[in-house]
Amino acid sequence: MKNKSVLFLTQAAMTAAIYVVLTIVFSAISFGDVQLRIAEMLTILPMFTPVAIPGLFLGCLIANILGGAVLADILFGSLATLIGAYGTWKLRTKGPFIACLPPILANTVIVPFVLRYAYGTNLPIPLMMLTVGIGEILGCGVLGCGLYYALTKANLHKKVFSV
Repeated sequence: MKNKSVLFLTQAAMTAAIYVVLTIVFSAISFGDVQLRIAEMLTILPMFTPVAIPGLFLGCLIANILGGAVLADILFGSLATLIGAYGTWKLRTKGPFIACLPPILANTVIVPFVLRYAYGTNLPIPLMMLTVGIGEILGCGVLGCGLYYALTKANLHKKVFSV
């Protein structure tokens, strides 16, 4: 039992670290009014393991802190990722195209309000929902589904996420 909890913590920490690195390396497009967060492709990982849920939440939290986000963004942006990751876990049996919808929707709804009220962005909220939604479709949907198929085709999901 002790080995499983160490493995759980290690996998969650690795997920968080990869999320942070991808966000910071691509920081030019990870933050702002119009954004494409490459790290959001990792929100597909709860299809393989629930370990990814806390890993994604912590990764987003740390990335937002290191990226210089304001407190509301740190909290609500990370909460959007947590909600999305949990939703992906709940829809994991429906296939990657359905399972990637919760993070797309959570971020599309929450992030524009953060941009408006935490950063004072004057763009209309529906427009920000559109731009954030497009970024999430590309990050979670396109890149996330690509990651899903790459991991399953190479059979890596069983090796990496065996708990």
